[in-house]
Amino acid sequence: MRNHVATHAGRHGNSVESLSYRRGQRAVTVLGYAAMVCVLIIVGVPLFWIFITSFKARPDIYTQPAVYWPHSWHPENYADATTTLPFWTFLRNSLIITGIIALVKFVLGVFSAYGLVFLRFPGKTLVFLVIIAALMVPNQITVISNYALIAQLGWRNTFQGIIVPLCGVAFGTFLMRNHFLSLPSEVIEAARMDGANWWRLLTRVVLPMSGPTMVAFAVVTMVNEWNEYLWPFLMADDTRVATLPVGLTLLQNTENPSVTNWGPVMAGTLLTMLPILIVFLLLQRHMIKGLTSGAVKG
Repeated sequence: MRNHVATHAGRHGNSVESLSYRRGQRAVTVLGYAAMVCVLIIVGVPLFWIFITSFKARPDIYTQPAVYWPHSWHPENYADATTTLPFWTFLRNSLIITGIIALVKFVLGVFSAYGLVFLRFPGKTLVFLVIIAALMVPNQITVISNYALIAQLGWRNTFQGIIVPLCGVAFGTFLMRNHFLSLPSEVIEAARMDGANWWRLLTRVVLPMSGPTMVAFAVVTMVNEWNEYLWPFLMADDTRVATLPVGLTLLQNTENPSVTNWGPVMAGTLLTMLPILIVFLLLQRHMIKGLTSGAVKG
């Protein structure tokens, strides 16, 4: 009898614990969805406002209270954004600068991370500590010294003056190093036992297993460099080398500087966002997988 009562009590306790666990899981799920909705609202509302404003005429933009839907659509803003200033020249410059910087950062990041993980040389730990320190230093701190150096070299208003100071790869080296450390050591050792030199090990073993992380590295780099504003703004007084973010600033200051016509500015903003947004949407799955691939070893 006592055993029966104890068994019944144990089952009752287990059912209570199971019910409590399910309720906790349900609460976590609800909180997760609520947080996701809040994030979507925070991100989506400004994007919606930019899109709507890009089709508004100036009277609708400055109307009080605010007009959340245009009385009449004004697609001419897109024509103004691309003709008032050399928009396509800015687009070409952004493509050139972003492409070169992304390529240089990618190559340097992969090679430096490979050296830190798979090669032996004196001071390797110190080099990695310097890279970590570089990650902690904001880029704005080095602006004055970089500006003085580039001015002395006569590189202002040139592509190399914009590109060279932005080619540091601390983040890429850190990301790729963590991923390389998570690769199966058995595969690496097997390749070495088969006589693979460092180049063959990199190209035949390491890189084929690092696709998602390399995609993440490339996408993060392209997004950052595409949106870079401060350094190109300081280096480019000439529209022949200015990038799209700098061009949007010039577009804001055209006509009457005291009353900005935000319609063309928002249209230019959407056109500027579009190329990198397409790249991100196409590669986002690989990017998320690559950023989390080094979290678990093996």
